[in-house]
Amino acid sequence: MATITHDALEDQQRQAPALIRYLAPGDFVTRRYVRAGAEINTGEYRDYEAVVRDGMPIRDHFAFDTHGFMIGKGASAVEDFWNRDEVNEKYHAEAAQIIRNLTGADRVATQGWMIRTSADLSTRAQEKTENYQHAGGIQPPAGEAHVDYNTLTGQKAAARMHEQHFGSRDGYRRFCCVSLWRTFSPGPQDWPLAVCDGRSVADSEGVSNTLFVVDEFPVGDALTAPVEGEDQMIAAYIFRQNPAHRWWYFSNMSRDDVLLFKFHDSDHACTWRCPHTAFHDTSLPGVQIRASIELRAVAYWD
Repeated sequence: MATITHDALEDQQRQAPALIRYLAPGDFVTRRYVRAGAEINTGEYRDYEAVVRDGMPIRDHFAFDTHGFMIGKGASAVEDFWNRDEVNEKYHAEAAQIIRNLTGADRVATQGWMIRTSADLSTRAQEKTENYQHAGGIQPPAGEAHVDYNTLTGQKAAARMHEQHFGSRDGYRRFCCVSLWRTFSPGPQDWPLAVCDGRSVADSEGVSNTLFVVDEFPVGDALTAPVEGEDQMIAAYIFRQNPAHRWWYFSNMSRDDVLLFKFHDSDHACTWRCPHTAFHDTSLPGVQIRASIELRAVAYWD
């Protein structure tokens, strides 16, 4: 973990009051179940009062390897992000080029994308879905502080994606698993994305949260019943409340603004991950229902 020094410029920025949801104290079986239109966690979570600083007035201040996130520009030729075929046709190549431009990576392999919206998805969530795939769909905003990959998941993703896209499971000096995030609804958004300065998060923080993609949610004891090999499955990191965490967001993001943040960087000499979560912004008038698209990718350096 890098050290945050006092930064007067950052301290002067507008603060939005927020509730950040964290894993509560205690021992839990921690899992995340996702199905069409809905996601649930096992364990107990609590909302903690926090402030989220608005980084938009100083947007050029943030550096990818210092804060774990950055905001940049990235125009898209996609006319309708609700059109799955158009997104699949156009967005992967666009996103890869944007990530290369922002990071200086030698190669980028894109993975799946997801639309997230604060609109009512209750009807969609009640639908029975056969063989649900957790990509290219529509889900609610993520509601707790998390990083999508734990260390093992990031390492496996980097090797797998390099083999799929470039023919070998190695051949890179450094990798970084990232998310490229943009809104395509009018601002200000009612549930924007908050990102945490990675320097304010200790390397020892984080509890693995195993991902289960299902057609229907289990109930009762089945939610936490033992699963063989769970420690090798895809998992995120979730976090417990820490007053040292330093949260930011970018108000009124436009369609051409892109927020790039880290899931896992193999180079731990720099800031190597970025917890993030949606939060309800009550600080601005006239907020709009959020609609955003996130795309996962892995950047590689020779």
